[in-house]
Amino acid sequence: MVVVTGASSGIGRATAVLLTRQGAQVVLAARSETALLQTQRDCQEGLTLVTPTDVARADEVDALMATAVDRYGRVDAVVHSAAVLAYGRFEDVPPQVFDATIQVTLLGTSNVARAALRQFARQGHGSRGSLVVVGSVLGKIAAPYMSPYVTAKWAVHGLVRCLQIEARQTPGVCVSLVTPGGVDTPIYSQAGTYVGRQGRPPPPVSAPEEVAAIITARIQHPMREASTGVANGLRVFGFRFLPGVYDRLVTPLMRLGGLSRRRVDDTPGNVFHPQPCGEAVHGRWGRHWMRWIGVGGTVSAAFAAARGLSRTAWAR
Repeated sequence: MVVVTGASSGIGRATAVLLTRQGAQVVLAARSETALLQTQRDCQEGLTLVTPTDVARADEVDALMATAVDRYGRVDAVVHSAAVLAYGRFEDVPPQVFDATIQVTLLGTSNVARAALRQFARQGHGSRGSLVVVGSVLGKIAAPYMSPYVTAKWAVHGLVRCLQIEARQTPGVCVSLVTPGGVDTPIYSQAGTYVGRQGRPPPPVSAPEEVAAIITARIQHPMREASTGVANGLRVFGFRFLPGVYDRLVTPLMRLGGLSRRRVDDTPGNVFHPQPCGEAVHGRWGRHWMRWIGVGGTVSAAFAAARGLSRTAWAR
């Protein structure tokens, strides 16, 4: 039996659907019961239990785990994918929106991890359980206009690494991290924004089903980290080893590929409250035409900038 948080939309919803197709019993958790019932209709009949849960509230997460155990007797795995997102320059994002993003995305992760690990411990040494946390490539790099989410995801990655080290002392408990790049989900259109434009996944864009397949594989075959997104390695390399080039390029590339053209008013989006009418597996952004354009454009731009910087240094 698997508990999936963030099951109302995007990666979490795709994961729940795939798990039931593989024959697993799944407890669906998210803030919106309406959206969870939509997910339940997508899943194999009779294999799901809907349990509305706000992961930012530790008491609700504890109740979620207790409900799962009462219904199925044990928890074999927990997949945590719940998160919220807000765009804007740091000083333009209202403090309460920044704090709420941290509360859901970071503290929600700690609430779920704590409840999962305690439940695994209660199940004894025979067969404890697997925790899979969905991180982000933004937990390894930085991007303008996304400081709340980037801050939360960096902390999530640090937390997961600590849990992985500690899990070495608890045989049978496995903790895996999955780090997607841009994924075609509704999180971008559901996000808060204070930059005058709506966000969108930067190319190349993966399908949520791709990430779901990797997540379900990690349940059976845990590993420290699994990355999804063909440009992730390039972005991380640039951030770590070419910081001058990266910092020069990331803002124009973000404006070009990470923000939509459509002007919108400032809004907190779904940071404080769910918006079930916008929940779905997929967003509005296809992936095939953007895949190699995104990689090629990023590589070309990085190469051109690196050449420019090297010429400037030589001239000096």
